[in-house]
Amino acid sequence: MKLVSYISGQQIRTGLLVGGRIIDLEHAHQAARAQSAFECAELPSDMLSLLRLGSSALADAHLVIRWFSGADEATREAVSVPYEGTTLAAPVPHPTSMRDGYAFRQHVESARRNRGLEMIPEYDQIPIFYFTNHQAVFGPGNIHVQELHCDQLDFELECAIVIGKEGRNISASAADNYIAGLMVMNDWSARALQMLEMKLNLGPAKGKDFATSIGPWLVTLDELLDRTTSTPHGNQYDLAMSTVINGIQVSTGNVKDMTWTFAQIIERASYGVTLYPGDVIGSGTCGTGCFLELNGSKVYDPAWWLKPGDMVTCSIDMLGALENTIVLDRVDA
Repeated sequence: MKLVSYISGQQIRTGLLVGGRIIDLEHAHQAARAQSAFECAELPSDMLSLLRLGSSALADAHLVIRWFSGADEATREAVSVPYEGTTLAAPVPHPTSMRDGYAFRQHVESARRNRGLEMIPEYDQIPIFYFTNHQAVFGPGNIHVQELHCDQLDFELECAIVIGKEGRNISASAADNYIAGLMVMNDWSARALQMLEMKLNLGPAKGKDFATSIGPWLVTLDELLDRTTSTPHGNQYDLAMSTVINGIQVSTGNVKDMTWTFAQIIERASYGVTLYPGDVIGSGTCGTGCFLELNGSKVYDPAWWLKPGDMVTCSIDMLGALENTIVLDRVDA
């Protein structure tokens, strides 16, 4: 399934993307129950509530899709909206938390080499991650930045997972069962701010906390079976990645190239800590997946950084294309 959150009036509602239409999950479920199509608990209108209901709710959503495909045209139109022209929010508009990993070795090696540093041996010991601002999450559309963000403004091409059930001390061998689905992620970065902050050895703050984009939809694992390989360390996903800026392709990669699997990251993240439905975990940047790496490797000389008006499209096979445009907000002194 492709789960979306879409704007309807003043609400953000949960939908299912089927063909060229978005099925309103709550409305379609109510209509199906009214026709006695099936009996099951009510399905909610918001994504977090749906995720908290777990796998049984996702199974009911599959039933909604089956009912919708067999309904008459008038009924289908009453409980859905066209995909074209409908504004999407982030699939999980208000994540319960947001972690971002560092799982692509190529990116880490290149970024360190460009700074004159050897590869850090601790990289192979633990799947490291940091927390970012789960209250500054956006879907497709405009990304509003301020002047300091525009000093070496960067994108980061990533894949992300959403946790689908509560768990603590989760082993890597079981961790894939806790994933509700995968989506595209762009971890926006203000590099000048970030580099100043990192000198204090406390991690990024204002260089990262202004925006993270996810979307355009959340794809459940059943849709990815033919691209999934089971390994002793968790699933790998053969999904090509790319970034296009103003029509120019600048990055390519593949989710399967993650050195650390999402399962291993979940094991580390859940050690002594409870993960909750709606938690988002990013993979970290793929190799060639940001200007910091590309500029440092002299792919672009002079250096290329993002500026207001730029359109950035991050795409992953089967997960869709996440399109954002940079907008400068000027703050009065």
